[in-house]
Amino acid sequence: MILSDKDIKNRIQENNLEFISEKYDIFQQIGPASLDFRLGYDFKFYDKTCVDVIDPRKSLDEKNIKIVSLEEGEDLIVHPGQFILGTTFETIGLPDDIVARCEGRSSLGRLGLIIHSTAGFVDPGFKGKITLEITNINEIPIKLHPGMRVGQFAFHLLSSKCVENYANRKSSKYMNQNNVQESKIFDDNY
Repeated sequence: MILSDKDIKNRIQENNLEFISEKYDIFQQIGPASLDFRLGYDFKFYDKTCVDVIDPRKSLDEKNIKIVSLEEGEDLIVHPGQFILGTTFETIGLPDDIVARCEGRSSLGRLGLIIHSTAGFVDPGFKGKITLEITNINEIPIKLHPGMRVGQFAFHLLSSKCVENYANRKSSKYMNQNNVQESKIFDDNY
C-alpha cells in the first residue's frame, strides 16, 4: 500500500516519519501520494582525466573524486552524458514499517535528466540525506539550481515491521550520511 497525502502528513506530525528541511515548508511539498524533495548544494564526480577504470572491488582514491559545493544563487551545469553525484536538501528518516521509492520528476525527465540510476529504494530504519545519481541523457547541457524540486518519495507500508532495519544491519554502509556519498561497494563480501 502506498501512503496518501493524508497519511504522509499524519506520520510526519506524529514523528513516525522524518522529513527535515532547514529552509522549506515540508507540508507544501506533499503531493497526492508522494513527498517532493529538493536538490542540495553539494556534488561529487569522478575525474575521468585521472581514472582509467573503476573497479568495484577497490576504493577509489579521494584525489580522483572532485567535490563541488555551491553557494546560494550558484548553479551547476550537467553536460550531455555526464554523471555526477548529488544529494537531497532534506534529511529523511524511515520507521520500521515503511520503505520509500525515490523517483525523478516527470518534468525533468522530459528534459533528459535522470536523478537516480538504480538506487531508488530506501530501506526501513534508514536516516540521512539521499545521494542522487544524476545523468544528463540529452544532447544539450542542463542547468540545475540547488533548492529546486528534483524528485519525490513514494512511501510503501510493509505487511509488518521489519525484524532488522537498515540502522541495525552490519552491512549498512550509508546510515546517517549528511552529504554526497560515493560508492562503498568495495566493502561488500565477494
